[in-house]
Amino acid sequence: MNKEQAVERLKMHAFVHDDLEHEKVEQGFLGMLRPYRGKLIEQNFHELMEILDVLSDELEKENLDRTIVSCFWSLCQYARAWAIEPNGMLRSNELITDEELQQMADWVELLSYAVATLLEGGGREEAFWGYKEYLSEQERIRKQKSY
Repeated sequence: MNKEQAVERLKMHAFVHDDLEHEKVEQGFLGMLRPYRGKLIEQNFHELMEILDVLSDELEKENLDRTIVSCFWSLCQYARAWAIEPNGMLRSNELITDEELQQMADWVELLSYAVATLLEGGGREEAFWGYKEYLSEQERIRKQKSY
């Protein structure tokens, strides 16, 4: 994925793409929450982290692309507001399980930490440290379930 493709995908996940009826917009990171269809799509989180990796140099520049920063900010803000906060639409309407709530909270925490670290000039290794730990833990859990 190149920079242009990453920005295009990021806009889809952030629900700010020109084609709001595009399948990736409707099923993307924010799209999967509104309306909520009873399932979080983990691949969306992984794709966002891949997009962030591709765009990491952009977030470490002195002059930032407002579109990129705005999309990441919106992703974290709206995911918290809609899915994580007690008065958010998913929790207040009892649409999300406690397990899904924790999963979304983990994803938003990992994404926001990585973005903040890159904006602060902390580098890729530090920015993606938590994500790598998350992947290792998910692999450990999968292996346990297969026994």
